Amino acid sequence: MLGLYLNYFIHGFGIIILAQNMTALSNSWHTSIKIVSFVISGIGIGRLFAYLLTGALADLLNRKLLIYLGMAAYFIFAVGMVTTKNIAVAYAMAILAGVANSALDAGTYPTLVEVSGGNGYGTVLIKGAMSAGEFVLPLLVAWLADYQLWFGWSFMVMAGLLVVNVLNLLPITFAQRIQTSAAADSIAASRSMTGKKVVQTILLLAYGYSSMALMIWFTQWITIFAQRVFHYSNLAAHGLLSLYSIGSIVGVFVLFYLLKIGTNEFILLIGLNLLALLSLVVLIRAGGEVWLANAMSLIFGFSAASGVMQTGLTVFMKLYPAHRGLVTGAFYFFGSIASFTVPLISGSLSVHSVGTAFSANLLVAGSGFLLMLVLALISHSREVN
Repeated sequence: MLGLYLNYFIHGFGIIILAQNMTALSNSWHTSIKIVSFVISGIGIGRLFAYLLTGALADLLNRKLLIYLGMAAYFIFAVGMVTTKNIAVAYAMAILAGVANSALDAGTYPTLVEVSGGNGYGTVLIKGAMSAGEFVLPLLVAWLADYQLWFGWSFMVMAGLLVVNVLNLLPITFAQRIQTSAAADSIAASRSMTGKKVVQTILLLAYGYSSMALMIWFTQWITIFAQRVFHYSNLAAHGLLSLYSIGSIVGVFVLFYLLKIGTNEFILLIGLNLLALLSLVVLIRAGGEVWLANAMSLIFGFSAASGVMQTGLTVFMKLYPAHRGLVTGAFYFFGSIASFTVPLISGSLSVHSVGTAFSANLLVAGSGFLLMLVLALISHSREVN
């Protein structure tokens, strides 16, 4: 299954590659950073259209096929984005990246949950692979800029890795999807939307939005925020995102271990969301204290990007074990709404100031904490009853 995780290392590139090249892309397209931010929102549009479809298909078709479709779409995105000067074509490429993301998720998450007997600790490692990609890419972008090399090489590296992984996955045969009996499906359907479970479903869908928005908001604006508000150098500003990624990678292994030994998922979700909120508050107030900004970026990555979104999805899958693919699609459908709306909202706020655009993420962090707190209380009440 190493190839599945390598796909998410590449996806780590895809998540932030446009944001990390915003200035270079605006120069290449002869447009403003605001327009580049709007192009980035196309990723959310692609996810929005694709997630429910790919989620349903994952419960019906061969999941390896979906994964290959996702890889092909990402390859076209990587090559197409740096070979076009047309904003409309660039927006279409961003939409295609969103489709790629949804196809990979729909094929990969249910597969990993099923091979681990219904447990979700394997999906947490997906976040580790993504974080590794998010750590490497800013360093690559900064290195290219420092040596005045073409920014498009970062996209070409992404495309090359996809080609390598296609060859890696060719001989691998995926296990058939575990089928449930008709009786089990009927029982699951009858219980699926009754009483407090309706509220739990709504809260988890909302968390699909907030947990994705929290990470996207941070990764899109932290570099420019550090440069324009804290007046950091190019390397120091990009370094904050790399530290965020290091924190995420460390958090993934900690969370993986805690879930493996049976730690309560709700305790982890509440605690990590609270820590993310507090670290973001300190970071925004860090000012010129580079060491403090570095430390808070590390802690924010540890808490907000350690796999809490994937853990939330695991909780959701446990509510509907007969429809893991569809649940994955629905959960990330709301995440895709975040991918679409965050660049639009933050881009509009940036007209006032970059500081305002970045600081608004505090509202998202607070909402994620409250959602998990309420969900835990309702779930505990449901178990008691």
